[in-house]
Amino acid sequence: MVDLADRPEVFPTDRLLSNGKARRELRAELRKIDDRRNAVNVAMLWFWLVAIIGGSAWINQWWAYLVAFVLMGSMYARFDVLMHEAAHKILFTNKRINDWVGTWVIAYPSWSLIGVYRRTHFVHHKQELGPDEPDLALYSGYPCTRRTMVGFLVRDAVGISGCKTFAAFLRTLKVPSSRRITLSIIGVQFALWAAMWALTGRWWIYPLLWWLPWMTQWRVLNRLIPIAEHGGLEDNSDRRANTHNIRQKGWFARFWFVPYNAGWHLAHHVDMGVPWRNLPRYHEELEQAGYITDAITYPSYTALWRALTSA
Repeated sequence: MVDLADRPEVFPTDRLLSNGKARRELRAELRKIDDRRNAVNVAMLWFWLVAIIGGSAWINQWWAYLVAFVLMGSMYARFDVLMHEAAHKILFTNKRINDWVGTWVIAYPSWSLIGVYRRTHFVHHKQELGPDEPDLALYSGYPCTRRTMVGFLVRDAVGISGCKTFAAFLRTLKVPSSRRITLSIIGVQFALWAAMWALTGRWWIYPLLWWLPWMTQWRVLNRLIPIAEHGGLEDNSDRRANTHNIRQKGWFARFWFVPYNAGWHLAHHVDMGVPWRNLPRYHEELEQAGYITDAITYPSYTALWRALTSA
């Protein structure tokens, strides 16, 4: 694994502070939100969903449904990243539009309780891997053995983890404070089911190509992504000690599970107010200042996962 002792001491520059935060002028520039392009990204996400699901129904062959099923994993990753941006209130500059689109167009269709996520996620940013970390279960226990990891992934892939997640979602109906939100999500899901049934003439398109990928494929990705971000690290005020840095090369990872620049996660944790579109530029600034070096960078996701299963 990367040795945390290799973190170099960083001195302030005319652009960054010693903790990696940008100085005022650069910070204002990095935090600019491109509303128009983000609106296009949201629209294109739904365009590709219609193309994938509608295309498979039009072809109406088993292999087309298989391709669509597989591709839906990457679509859920896109929903997740855009929902994350909306939760940070950096998807759109207008906060009402940000919250409405983030809730009804992104979060509820992808089974996400964005309000709950926002509250817990801000705690996560306040103290990554600390005693109050709400997501500690996602990151603790690493490094583990390969056999343990395979066991986790098999349970995810066959739907065991998904059934537990779905049951926990349904239990929120018993909680008065969350019942209205849960019913709203269920209502959106029934609307999607009705729309897919009406447009394709097949009732089973929704459970096969929308619900089942969320229960299986997304469980696998939603395990691999968090441990690639923080697995096996420590509670430390230095973000380089609690957030992994992975070289973003090749198209596969960026397409499949870290779309919209989500792979530049260390830069995001140094300043969570920088929108996804500006993270590569911010990462470059951190490299130029010596905050990020090759010594604390994994060459690929597979190298990181291999290191985290070396126990």
